[in-house]
Amino acid sequence: MYFLDIIMKNAILTVRRQEMLAKLTTKNQITLPREVVKGFKGIEYFDAVVQDGRIVLEPVRIRPVAADLAGIRKKMERLGVVAEDVVEAIQWSRQSPR
Repeated sequence: MYFLDIIMKNAILTVRRQEMLAKLTTKNQITLPREVVKGFKGIEYFDAVVQDGRIVLEPVRIRPVAADLAGIRKKMERLGVVAEDVVEAIQWSRQSPR
């Protein structure tokens, strides 16, 4: 932890920054400090992207799809998937690798 005093027009602003380290393990897993993750209760997954040489994590909330056929059909309709798309996907998946 360090303190930095900034003098601005007769006022002193003290900036406190607590440095926290995240550890990369031999299995390419990152351990985040407790203070960082305590604001994300109930979140198990994070979307990870690289932006300007930094790793940015965004919380992802997983919502299970209804396991019954009606739930699956409703989601397909919402996504705009039609029967022809399914037939095409099956044909594509059965093609031999090139």
